[in-house]
Amino acid sequence: MTDEAPKPHKRRVRYSGTHPRRFDQKYKELDPAKYAEQIEHIIAKGLTPAGTHRPICVDEILAILAPKPGETAFDATLGYGGHTRKLLEKLLPGGRLFAVDVDTVEMPKTEARLRAEGYGPDVLVIRKMNYAGIMGLLGEAGGGFDCILADLGVSSMQLDNPERGFTYKADGPLDLRLNPERGASAAEFLKNVTQEKLAAILESNADEPHAALIAAAVKEAQNSKPVKTTADLAAAIKAGLAKAKPKLSDEDVKASLQRSFMALRIEVNGEFSALDRFLEALPWCLKPGGRAAILTFHSGEDRRVKKAFFKGEEEGVYSSVSQTPARPSSAERRSNPRSACAKLRWAVRSDKAAA
Repeated sequence: MTDEAPKPHKRRVRYSGTHPRRFDQKYKELDPAKYAEQIEHIIAKGLTPAGTHRPICVDEILAILAPKPGETAFDATLGYGGHTRKLLEKLLPGGRLFAVDVDTVEMPKTEARLRAEGYGPDVLVIRKMNYAGIMGLLGEAGGGFDCILADLGVSSMQLDNPERGFTYKADGPLDLRLNPERGASAAEFLKNVTQEKLAAILESNADEPHAALIAAAVKEAQNSKPVKTTADLAAAIKAGLAKAKPKLSDEDVKASLQRSFMALRIEVNGEFSALDRFLEALPWCLKPGGRAAILTFHSGEDRRVKKAFFKGEEEGVYSSVSQTPARPSSAERRSNPRSACAKLRWAVRSDKAAA
């Protein structure tokens, strides 16, 4: 028996002192506990450090939900845990928070961070599940929640990691699944969807004005070779727009790319159907006088929330709802440009509504 030859030492790529372009080279950003000073510098520049997420409209959400010690709350999207942490600070002592997520990649990391900060299962209950199943937690929660938060945005950790395939800005597998362990990826979806169905998805999910044109371009590219990566999809969309709409500005092309990726993400994850089920269950999961806040990031989500809240107010289920959405402050939009498109709506459960 011979000894195995020692593996050669592989030196880590040194941090150049500038902002690295590749996600896997941003090891300082990916280790915020060790490189706190660098993280602060990146945030001060209006950027989000790789592998992290900056919660949006924190002050506005806390003002709406007004969580108090001893109350029970629900966070529909655990994400990086930013909103969760702020809610817990207000709920303790004596309160509990239930937080759910479907992202099997990021959820264990977030849970480990929050547990390390001292939030045990007695005060923070974390479940791997879609927020549409909120009613399944009512028994464990004592029959209802005092406040409910749903931040419907995609986390920066998901957007920035090319391996998740959420953005056209970096090449990676065309996945787009919030839970990469479940369902078909966007690449698999594109193999089977018809051109007509794809056009309808682009229009209904993202209000894409060039839906038919883009669908034709993507299916034409698919016929030549499989569209497997984010770069493949982006190239097909750009080529189709350039051929049919040569006078489109770079900004218009960029907007179509963003909308197309968003529309596919919504379809692959069944996001609208999950939101519709959640909105239907929401009032019956709130205690009398309970408060709900929903943070949306595009018109398709906001329309659904607005319609459900107004309908609930008309039927007497909600005693009051926001007539217009709150927006991030100008200071927050400057500090965190990713907050710019956010809209925050709220509703209060009627004291008289029958359970």
